[in-house]
Amino acid sequence: MNKIITYIKSILVPVIVGGVVGLIVSNFMDYNELQQPTFAPPSILFPIVWTILYILMGVSYGIIKSKNLTDEEIDRIYYMQLAINALWSIFFFVFKWRLFAFIWIIILIIAVIIMIKKFYEKNKIAGIIQIPYLLWILFASYLNLTIYFLNR
Repeated sequence: MNKIITYIKSILVPVIVGGVVGLIVSNFMDYNELQQPTFAPPSILFPIVWTILYILMGVSYGIIKSKNLTDEEIDRIYYMQLAINALWSIFFFVFKWRLFAFIWIIILIIAVIIMIKKFYEKNKIAGIIQIPYLLWILFASYLNLTIYFLNR
């Protein structure tokens, strides 16, 4: 039963963070009004993808936590990348700091790469589960930069 509770908590944390950020930025969302690159997905796709990614993030952390493999470094990088992730949306949508948001997402990419490496060292599956997250934020960085240039 303790492992189930660990997984539930591990999944709820990123899902709740993502939900709160979604509520904060919802009144500032201008994605559909922006000039977008050719490969820009429809706005309806973002909450679906992010929910899946937040669940995978929680599962990945839950694997490490349930096997008592967490340490101060793992916790620090995990929660740091989650905070960096949350702030990106605020910078991009609320403040409209598109270029700063691009620099910020590069920091997020670096943090996620470090997180994947640290998770993989503790548990291969926990690290591999984070690869879709990395791929998505790499794509998001492309969108961020092209939206910046198209809407200056």
